Amino acid sequence: MRKYVLTILLYSLIFSCHENSESYIDFERIDKMINNEIQLNNIPGAVVLIGDEKEILFHKAYGTKNPETKEKYSNDDIFRIASMTKAITSFGIVKLWEKGLIKLDDPIDKYIPEFSDVKILDSFNKTDSSFTTKKRNKDITIRQLLTHTSGIGYDFIDVNPAIKAIYHKKKKDFMNNSVMCFCDQDVTIGESIRRLAEVPLHHEPGEKYTYGIGLDVLGYLIEIVSGKSLGTFFSEEIFEPLEMNDTYFYIPNSKSDRLVPVQTFNSGLSYNSNLDENNSWVIFEDERFNVNYPIEGKRIFFAGGCGLSGTITDYYKFLSVFINDGRYQNRQIIKKTTVDLIFENQLSENFNTSIGLVFGITRKEDRWFHKKGTDGVLHWGGYWNTNFFADNNEKVIALIYKQTQNTNESSWNKLIEIIYH
Repeated sequence: MRKYVLTILLYSLIFSCHENSESYIDFERIDKMINNEIQLNNIPGAVVLIGDEKEILFHKAYGTKNPETKEKYSNDDIFRIASMTKAITSFGIVKLWEKGLIKLDDPIDKYIPEFSDVKILDSFNKTDSSFTTKKRNKDITIRQLLTHTSGIGYDFIDVNPAIKAIYHKKKKDFMNNSVMCFCDQDVTIGESIRRLAEVPLHHEPGEKYTYGIGLDVLGYLIEIVSGKSLGTFFSEEIFEPLEMNDTYFYIPNSKSDRLVPVQTFNSGLSYNSNLDENNSWVIFEDERFNVNYPIEGKRIFFAGGCGLSGTITDYYKFLSVFINDGRYQNRQIIKKTTVDLIFENQLSENFNTSIGLVFGITRKEDRWFHKKGTDGVLHWGGYWNTNFFADNNEKVIALIYKQTQNTNESSWNKLIEIIYH
């Protein structure tokens, strides 16, 4: 009898620990770590959110978001989430597929004929950016665009200097600032994609993983298939059902003051006589684009790969769908079988990475995620240093939102290690 009672108590303890993520996450240690990172000047501040499939467990803002006004971060601040837009666009594609409107292995030139003639880069002349190409043997498919295996490159951050130069020269014809991600000009995503379809591929479609503008291509595909602008499609199909009331391509004037400035580290040099000379953080600017694109400019460019801004709470709502069998607030957003598919690696063993239809997916050997390694965790990040993961096994979601550039710090990695400690 005594053995039976002890067994019941043991099972009850195990069950209760897994029922409540809060019981095994050291929030005090997270608090101490972020404050220490700020004290060491590694980051100016951040907003952190931890939750499970049911609710938010920890949500706190830290530090100074504006070095000029000394205004502090708050939980409802709006951040540029850059490449975290890709998961929203991928989810839109999955919804179209679930409705039977597209097939994942459809060739993209079925919808965007400009891609029917795209070839592979063969040689490049650095002096004038001219190039030669060779014929490709395979179609570029929707699945390849979702998983960055199409061979399409990534303009201003491309790893191949030749492809980068070709993109830059091509975009100068229709985009003055020449960075598609953060466009504030009088041009549309459709016009951009049709013109950039002429840029050669890195390699044969499906052959390698190459980070590229495939999700921008798919953003345009969503517009073609749905008959709506990408902004309208996101609002009607994703943001409204998930009550993501503060996520936009272009922030309404009534909320523009909630957009967080981007900061960069100034190494303690004097940069403005009106500011405290000991303050080492300054407002970031970049001659390649307008950093205030979410609230300035023409506001007509919907970049499926990097254009959104929103609150950390909104993105938690989005992620909660994937650790809750496709549900949000007891409403079925997508089928459970579709969620199961989203957690499946779409790449073969020949690839040294794992990526699904919507997110990157960790492998046990991925020590970059955390020291012990964990299979099947959804993850991604953004150019302005916003990061997240969603663990369906442990039923935990973690996000950290910063708004920085040209920094070298590890607060995200430290947060992961604390959570999995």
